[in-house]
Amino acid sequence: MFDNLMEKMSAAFKRFKSKGKLTPADIKEGMREVRLALLEADVNYKVVKEFVNRVSERAVGKEVLESIQPGDQVIKIVNDEMAKIMGEKQEKIEIASNPPTVIMMVGLNGAGKTTHAGKIALHFKEKENKRPLMVACDVYRPAAVKQLEVVGEKAGVPVFTMPNEKDPVKIAKEGVKHAKSNGCDMVFIDTAGRLQIDEALMDELKRMKNALEPHEILLVV
Repeated sequence: MFDNLMEKMSAAFKRFKSKGKLTPADIKEGMREVRLALLEADVNYKVVKEFVNRVSERAVGKEVLESIQPGDQVIKIVNDEMAKIMGEKQEKIEIASNPPTVIMMVGLNGAGKTTHAGKIALHFKEKENKRPLMVACDVYRPAAVKQLEVVGEKAGVPVFTMPNEKDPVKIAKEGVKHAKSNGCDMVFIDTAGRLQIDEALMDELKRMKNALEPHEILLVV
């Protein structure tokens, strides 16, 4: 997603960089390319509209139109506004004062939730001296549980499974209980991939959130 967005953004920026001076018309045309790039990257249209409006408002100001390198100024403005959308600053994962810290991994099918759960669990195990547990809650995708077990084995992180249970919420709750009784201070809930238009699966996530009250929900894209 980010590779495609970067490629399209770069093409839009060439329009700015090739001109010694920029006019409001140049900026309007360039922002059209930026708008298309964001929409094609599946960014919500309301977010795109607000983003383009903010960038355009700044880009027709003195800092750009009277700049020696206006193209660079526009790129900086776009970068600044993109950073605002993404949250501006790096946030650390919240660690529970009363373990275990419960973290839900959510996202679309094939986004990388399982591998990222393993990577983050390994990080906390090696760098933060934590004892993580991963819980297999994807009961829909064939071999999803096996994949998590392989990831867990490579990372040296235990994996909790309930092979005959079909309710992901129950598996998640039992996984947290298992963590408490076995001294694990972090729990990574590996959920199934889902689209936001699938109401049944989205409701499942809501039920899981209400049941677990997780300290963090990480969206993997």
